[in-house]
Amino acid sequence: MTSFADLGVRPRTRNALEAASITTPLDIQVEAIPVLLAGRDAVAEAPTGSGKTLAFLIPMVERLSGHRTHGGPRALIVAPSRELANQIGAVLRTVDRGLRIAMLYGGVGYGGQLSALRSSPDVVIGCPGRILDLAGQGRVDLRSIEYLVLDEADEMLDQGFAPDVERIIALTPGTEPARRQTVLTSATMPAWVQRMIDRHLVDPTVIRLSAQGEPTLEHALLHVERAHKVETLSRLLRKHKGSALVFHRTKHGAKGLARELTARGHRSVELQGNLSQNARDRAVAAFRNGHADVLVATNVAARGLDISHVAVVVNYELPETPQWLTHRVGRTARNGASGRAFTFLTREDAEKWRKLRRLGAPELPGADTNHLLDTGHIRFVAAPPLGIVDDGPARRPQHRAGANSLRRRRPRPSSAR
Repeated sequence: MTSFADLGVRPRTRNALEAASITTPLDIQVEAIPVLLAGRDAVAEAPTGSGKTLAFLIPMVERLSGHRTHGGPRALIVAPSRELANQIGAVLRTVDRGLRIAMLYGGVGYGGQLSALRSSPDVVIGCPGRILDLAGQGRVDLRSIEYLVLDEADEMLDQGFAPDVERIIALTPGTEPARRQTVLTSATMPAWVQRMIDRHLVDPTVIRLSAQGEPTLEHALLHVERAHKVETLSRLLRKHKGSALVFHRTKHGAKGLARELTARGHRSVELQGNLSQNARDRAVAAFRNGHADVLVATNVAARGLDISHVAVVVNYELPETPQWLTHRVGRTARNGASGRAFTFLTREDAEKWRKLRRLGAPELPGADTNHLLDTGHIRFVAAPPLGIVDDGPARRPQHRAGANSLRRRRPRPSSAR
C-alpha cells in the first residue's frame, strides 16, 4: 500500500498528517501529489469527497516550506464560496500551522482581513470578488504568487466568474525564477474549461479519477403533485435517520421551506446567500454538530462542504444543470459510506427534466412514493410518462407491485392548475 513517504512527502508534513489521523493517501492524492511535487501544472477531475483538497494542499505546503516574513503571499487558492474557502483554510491549518493565512471573502467586514494581510501571509484563500476588491485597493499584492489553485474550476470559470478569474490570473504573473504552478480541480470538468486550460496552464498533467468499488448511493425520482411537496418531504424525512440536505432553487424558497419544516417539528436550518456570514457559519455548525437534522440550502451548499454524516439528499427543486445535480447528490455517500438521494419531479417540471436529460443528466429510476413514505424502503417501479405523477403522500388503496403500483391520473384541465 502506498504511503505519504512513498509519495515524497517530508517527515514534518507526515507528522502533521498523522496528528490529524491521516495516515494513508487516497487515490487522487496518490496520483496528484508526485506530479505537483515535481512542479507540474495539473488538472484534477475526481468525484466529490475523494480527497482533492489535500491533493493540492500537501504539495503547496512542501513547496512553501514554512513561513516567510517578506516578499508577499506565495500561494493563492480561489474558491467559489465562503464555505468552501473556510473549509480549505481549516484543512491547511491541520497540515501546517506555521503558515500564515489571509481569508478574503465578502459578507464580512474588512478589519480582520486587512489585519491578516498586514501580518505577511504566506497563503491567500478567498473568493474572486473580495480578492479583486482588495487587490484594487492595493491591500494585497499577488505578484509573488508561485502556486495558484482554482478549486471547483468548472464553476470558477463559468460565465459569471470567468472575467474575474482572468483578472486574478493576470495579477499573478509567475515571473522567473519562481514560475507560477497552476492547479485546477473539480468533480466535473466540462469541455469548455479546456479553453482556459490552454491559455493559462503549461503542459498540464490531466488526472481523472472515476468512482470505484461498489456503488453506495441510491438515487431515485419521486413523482409528486406540487401541492403535496412539503408534506411529502416532511414524511420522507421522518422515515430516514440521520441528517438530510434539502436543495431549493431560490434563496427565498429555501428560507420559506426551512420555516415550514420547523413548523412541522423538524430541527431545520437554512443556508442561502442572503444570510450574513455569521448566520451561515451558525447554520453549518448546527448541522455539522447534530443540533439540526435538516439543512435547507441553495446551490451554495452543493460544493465543497465536507459534512460526512449526510444520510439523505433531496432535490426539492430541480437544479439548473446536470453538473449541479452531480454536486448536490455528491454531498452524500462519501468515502465509501452509503447514502440516498431523491429528486422530486412534478408535472410542472416535465420540460425542465427533459432539458436536463438532453444536457447529460443520468436516467434515474422511479420509486413508489407511497411505499417509500409508508415503509422507508425504496421500491423501484417503471416511471410514468413525464407529466403524469404520483398522488404524493395521500393514502390510497394498495396496488400490486410493479408498474401498476403507480396510479395514473387523467391530466386536469389547464384552468384547474
